[in-house]
Amino acid sequence: MASPSPPSQGKAAVSSPPVTSHPRSEWKLHQLECQALVALSEERKKKLTPTIRLMVRLMLRRKLQSEQVIPTTAIDNYSLVEALESHISDVDKEQLVLYAQMANLVKLVLPSLEVDLKEIACNFSKVACNAHTICDSELRPLGTGLYPVISIINHSCLPNSVLVFEGRVAFVRAVEPIPKCAEVLISYIETAATTQTRQNDLKQYFFTCTCSCCTKNSYEELRENAILEGYRCKDKKCNGFLLLESDKKAFRCQQCGLVRDQQEIEKIASEVAQLSQKASAVLSSGNYSEASAIYKTIKQLQLKVCHQCSIYLLRTHETLIKILMELKDWRGALTYCRLTIPVYQRVYPAVHPMLGLQFYACGKLEWALECTEDALKSFTKAMDVLRITHGTSTPFMRDLSRQLEEARAEVSYKLSAND
Repeated sequence: MASPSPPSQGKAAVSSPPVTSHPRSEWKLHQLECQALVALSEERKKKLTPTIRLMVRLMLRRKLQSEQVIPTTAIDNYSLVEALESHISDVDKEQLVLYAQMANLVKLVLPSLEVDLKEIACNFSKVACNAHTICDSELRPLGTGLYPVISIINHSCLPNSVLVFEGRVAFVRAVEPIPKCAEVLISYIETAATTQTRQNDLKQYFFTCTCSCCTKNSYEELRENAILEGYRCKDKKCNGFLLLESDKKAFRCQQCGLVRDQQEIEKIASEVAQLSQKASAVLSSGNYSEASAIYKTIKQLQLKVCHQCSIYLLRTHETLIKILMELKDWRGALTYCRLTIPVYQRVYPAVHPMLGLQFYACGKLEWALECTEDALKSFTKAMDVLRITHGTSTPFMRDLSRQLEEARAEVSYKLSAND
């Protein structure tokens, strides 16, 4: 992590391979892993979760490095794993028993290896609070990796850097100028949530955030909760948020003062909960047409009670986008994609990969529907964000750049043709 100068905006502050990444090392590890897996019964193979497979590879890596069969580097050696915090003393008994069972399974996979069950159990605890989800360029999860160097970076709900992946290599890129000697910070969790939700999510990492987002005054905290997870004013023209009255029988709008009955809200919320269960089951079955109809009904109910920036309404819109894409209803998908943009701009910083990717999604739909000028605007906004968060040299960014240039050329051609 030490650097002679602070990282500049948009430059990679850190790039790091996972603990098993060098091609030659991978081949040697692959050979040993295959030998171990081939010897297992089919029943036992079914018990090998991705986390256990990761631990098997980690133990094999330690063996090969200790025997100097594969090289160690400053950012790729088992001693970095040993230095990670495990928080094992903070883990509850039930979880400790699970780690012990998982350690035994690792020992069964590697019978010829001298392994310390306590060390493996401790490593599982380290993985739980230090591993990262490997995602593709569009932030779709691909797997889990342990990046010991990057694990030393602390969390903030308002980070000055982002963690992205190119293949299995992790990059930490600054999203704003970072002063010399300032701490590099990334986000461990989904930050589009209330403070309480974020703090609960951070418990997995044994981390308590004290950033400015998490230390608002009580009124700001109530306002954030009410907007993101609470209810809206009954007057559709009012953009106010509701707070529960002292008698706990009604909600009052903090902007216009209009009172709304609690039972009315609870009735609609109950309908939404019931429909959501049904919609999820229908969607899982692959019936996209029926799922679309149910989620649209959910959306209409949520519009009656949820603030326009509600996380619940946002998630419904995101689900509808995916469903309509499956149904090849590009125009419908674009309608909902556009509805998400103002909410993304509210819940995420101006330079955030989620916001940039949503602009890109809008642009692709607009381009497909021949809304060329709109596509150019969306691609430009996407590029402004993603060139900082993703760099400019990856195939993903080259595709975006190509689409941006095509849209720019077509708009230019149309303008010249109209002159």
